[in-house]
Parts: sequence; C-alpha cells; structure tokens
Amino acid sequence: MKKMNSKNKAASSLDQQEGDLPPKLSQPAHRALAAAGIRKLEQLTRFSEAEIKQLHGIGPNALAKLRQALAARGLSFAKAKESTECSLQKVGFSRDY
Repeated sequence: MKKMNSKNKAASSLDQQEGDLPPKLSQPAHRALAAAGIRKLEQLTRFSEAEIKQLHGIGPNALAKLRQALAARGLSFAKAKESTECSLQKVGFSRDY
C-alpha cells in the first residue's frame, strides 16, 4: 500500500480546490469526472444522469452526492435525451420491413 506523503496530500487537495465537486465524492468518481473534463458542478448540468452514470467509477452513491450538490446550488442534471429509436420513430422510420 502506498503512503501519501505531505507533498502528495497537498497536490490532491489542490486538485480538489480547483473544482467545486463534493469533497466526500469517492476518488474513483473524482477520477472518472476529471477524465471526462468535469471539475465543476456547473459542467454537470450539460449531461443527463444517465450519461454520467455510464462513466466508469460513478455509482449510485456518487450520483446521489452529485444530485444533492447540484440541488444545493439550484442546479440539476440535463434532461434525459430521447433514445435514437424513439427519435427515428417520430420521423416515420420503423423496423417493420
């Protein structure tokens, strides 16, 4: 197991200070969001919960914490996008041949 020295702790703390994501969010969730280029809560409003849930490292607990943090600021996830199949049906495309 790798020990965190004071230099690593300071770097980790600095990384979290750059954004405003919940501090109690798990490290896998932080890494998943960072890999997607998300460091601030406001950036989450561009994505639906379903899209964020697909990120490796984001589970039900992380989603709940993110939802609470967004709500505390009067923000929310984007509305879920319609599936391609539903969109195609609206324009008259059918799987029936």
